[in-house]
Order: sequence, then C-alpha cells, then structure tokens
Amino acid sequence: VSVIGPTLAFRGELSADEDLVIEGTIEGSIAHHEKNLTVGKHGKVTADIHASSVIIEGELNGDIHSNGLVSLARGSHVNGNIYCTRVMMEDGASFNGKIDMGQPAQLKAVDGPEVVADDLLSSENLSA
Repeated sequence: VSVIGPTLAFRGELSADEDLVIEGTIEGSIAHHEKNLTVGKHGKVTADIHASSVIIEGELNGDIHSNGLVSLARGSHVNGNIYCTRVMMEDGASFNGKIDMGQPAQLKAVDGPEVVADDLLSSENLSA
C-alpha cells in the first residue's frame, strides 16, 4: 500500500499498480482500475476516481467509477456521482450527487441445476 501524506499536494493524472491511501491534496484524475483507493480523513481530492473499490473518509469533489464497493465513512463529504455495483454509506456521511448501480450481475448456468452469479466464480471465491 502506498500513502500520499497529509503535507503532499499533487496536480495531474495519478495511477499506480498498488493500493493507495490519500491523506494529502490531489487535483486531476485518479486511475486504479484493478486496485483499491482510500481517501483518508485528511485527504482532499478534486478528481474523478476509477478504482476497483473506493473508501472515502475525507473530502471528494468528483465522480467515482468502481466495479466493486464504494464506501462513504462517517464524516466524509462527497460532491459527485457514484457509478458502482455496491455502495455503503455510514450515518454522518455527506453526499451530493446521484448513484448509478447499473445492472445486477448476470447469472449463468453451470454444470448441474445450480445458477451462480459471474462474480462468485472467481478463483478467490472457489477456494475452500
């Protein structure tokens, strides 16, 4: 996990191939398509975010695009739209925008009579 500390300010396009925690100030765009992103309590982000999962504890002005969970913690402030498959908002979170959760996971038949959601077929969920 990489951490952008509270005294660091960054402007531009930010991407990395590892999970990221932002405690500083970011302006621009953030691309973490396959990774997790956390805007910490001290984080102030003005950017559109593309990440696997997103946790907001601080401030965000921009849209969130996620193929997983978006979580807004108590005390967080978000101005922007959320596009995701799952969302969790704690009591005390501030949100101004719209939420688009798209279509539910498509079901597909497997050998036998069971029907299983695509996301349940990942190798992580198949290990016993």
